Amino acid sequence: MAKLRIGILTSGGDCPGLNAAIRGAARACYEKFGTDKVQIVGIQNGYYGLINNIAHDMDPDDFSGILTRGGTILGTKRMQFKMMSVIGEDNVDKVKAMKKTYKDQKLDCLLTLGGNGTHKTANLLSSEGLNVIGLPKTIDDDIYGTDVTFGFHTAVDTATDVIDRLHTTAASHSRLLMVEIMGNKAGWLTLYSGIAGGADIIIIPEIPYDTNKIVQALNKRAAMGRTFSIIAVAEGAYDINEAKMKKKERAEKRAAQGYTTATARLAKDVQAATGIETRVCTPGHMLRGGSPSAYDRILATKFGVHAADLIEKEKFGYSVALINSSIGENKLSDVAGKTKFVCPDDQYVCAARALGISFGD
Repeated sequence: MAKLRIGILTSGGDCPGLNAAIRGAARACYEKFGTDKVQIVGIQNGYYGLINNIAHDMDPDDFSGILTRGGTILGTKRMQFKMMSVIGEDNVDKVKAMKKTYKDQKLDCLLTLGGNGTHKTANLLSSEGLNVIGLPKTIDDDIYGTDVTFGFHTAVDTATDVIDRLHTTAASHSRLLMVEIMGNKAGWLTLYSGIAGGADIIIIPEIPYDTNKIVQALNKRAAMGRTFSIIAVAEGAYDINEAKMKKKERAEKRAAQGYTTATARLAKDVQAATGIETRVCTPGHMLRGGSPSAYDRILATKFGVHAADLIEKEKFGYSVALINSSIGENKLSDVAGKTKFVCPDDQYVCAARALGISFGD
């Protein structure tokens, strides 16, 4: 009897917990079907590897010692979804090539670990007749249909540690420090770490800011005798004027001003208005690196185990999810292409406001 062949790929940006999810899925499949009856096929560098048939059969030992490792043992590469159906200068039909690799590798199903773009391509492949199961990962926690994604809580811990460390230097020098947190479309990471790190002002994309309101909040703190302030800014934040612009128009305006994100400009404007020395800290990719937290190791493992359950049930075209604190799944067609945003009246936003934290609105 031929072995059940299960392909696994990781796509998009890396994050803590990917290896834990890979391990969870593989080990659960070995236990469920028998080591001698299942073959895990590792696909290198995400959909790029699927397009170019860069894959190899993996052994059970390949999944040992990776629970605590950050990054991904399979490698990853960004492939824009909007380009998947476009034949470029290389004259490669990407969808056709991915389907060919699936067939050539004799795969019975494919597990895709990734964020929003990954899920959109997974849904595309599912609609093309491939047996696909998605596992949601991203430090942005912006995948629709799941309470949380693995990688998010580790990033919250890291971002919170950054903010914690800024308090002492800000207090020592009586400065205003802005920390730019990853989150291009959704502000979950900035919101959570801002609250946990004791930020005085939190700026997120879902609540466009008014610089004058930020200055008012800072002057209010100064009048109360506060000699420093911490502002957590999501990299995708924009002001009330930019909120009226289209994305391309906003990008062109910033490029003309010499900025890529709002943080540097905001720091300059705030310093000019308040007279308080203002510095910017950008932890950047550090938020995606390192070993996953205990929470993310457990969540990623549970997601991997549930993926094995779906394989056993031959329930394809779904993405694993945490729904109301229970592990379940959503149809890929129901969640692909949708983003989970922070609502302006979200319970965490309301809690922050109750503490006197300003959102610059």
